[in-house]
Amino acid sequence: MSSSVLSPSLPQLAQRLSGVASSPVRELLALLDRPGVISFAGGLPAPELFDLDGVRAAYDSVLWGPRARHALQYAPTEGDRQLRARVAGRMTARGMHSSVDDLLVTTGSQQGLTLVATALLDPGAVVLVEDPTYLAALQCFQLAGARVVPVATDEHGVDPAALDEAIRRESPALVYLVPTFANPTGRTMPEHRRAEVVELTGRHGVWLVEDDPYAELRYRGTDVAPLAAQSGADEHVVHLGSFSKIAAPGLRLGWLRAPSRLLPALTVAKQAADLHTSTIDQAAAAAWFAAADVETHLRTLRRAYRQRRDAMVAALPTTLPAGSTWTEPDGGMFVWARLPGDVDTAELLHRALAADVAFVPGAAFYAGTPDRSTLRLSFTTHTPERIAEGMARLGAALRA
Repeated sequence: MSSSVLSPSLPQLAQRLSGVASSPVRELLALLDRPGVISFAGGLPAPELFDLDGVRAAYDSVLWGPRARHALQYAPTEGDRQLRARVAGRMTARGMHSSVDDLLVTTGSQQGLTLVATALLDPGAVVLVEDPTYLAALQCFQLAGARVVPVATDEHGVDPAALDEAIRRESPALVYLVPTFANPTGRTMPEHRRAEVVELTGRHGVWLVEDDPYAELRYRGTDVAPLAAQSGADEHVVHLGSFSKIAAPGLRLGWLRAPSRLLPALTVAKQAADLHTSTIDQAAAAAWFAAADVETHLRTLRRAYRQRRDAMVAALPTTLPAGSTWTEPDGGMFVWARLPGDVDTAELLHRALAADVAFVPGAAFYAGTPDRSTLRLSFTTHTPERIAEGMARLGAALRA
């Protein structure tokens, strides 16, 4: 009997996965889980700053309270009403007038982005993004079968003139932006440009998705109203938020705020994905918001992260080679740097890893032709002293 008869054909993977690259950030996190490594790669909150006592107390209050069994039951897809009320209040205070009925709780803001892609993107649809942009958003849009088109940026974020031209040329289904302390660049779009972007996307009838996980981590300057708070935003701007940066990423809780005509479709998409986000985690988050002094907690985060940002920025002139450029973010988690000359930072990463320090090469953040001389550094995870040591290691590796 021939071997072809004995060996059955192997089942195949879905074609939609073929164009989706693995995240180098996730791969680095797995690689660097060893003592002694100073990693500036992952955008991780500092675990020592988690409100561990407050979160423990919140779960205790839920599990030992009168509605403990309710918190372990199936729940509405839209999310815990008390939690949505807390989020709506915070969003209203930021200029986005919201009620519980404007919000959908998600399993992290990444799921919110996936739901948006499910509801708004058919295979072959065009998505316009900043160049560079958030890596996991590129994965999400690629998995949806979209064609992702980069739009030129400058030190203030996406260029409105370039965006207008790209909309006319590409007829996109949506525009995706991270306008405040952007990942990976750390840049923030000014108020006047936000108004212009909201106006032109509304005029062209294009959905505008605002990913906003970092806005409450501001270290200097004054707050800038979100895209969703601009005049004319109500009918076409979707706003994504996250608990990961202000509470803890392990909760896997986020939310989206969307126009009323879009929310039913997003709710159906979520029902198909997971029925609803963890009931007990939502109840605990609502209890944490009710009991904790959230503003004091945020001030603690801002003070610590400001010192860490300052330590990294202060070390850059002696770490990077002459002729390098970098951003000095007003908030968030990231510094974006560019090295001079024809350099591939993916190759330099091997030297850095040998010195027990890590960064993320910039190429993965580009939807189009990458600038391989770029890199992303995250400053939030380590103390200023640890950052100084890591930057010294990185400088030595780059000079080797």
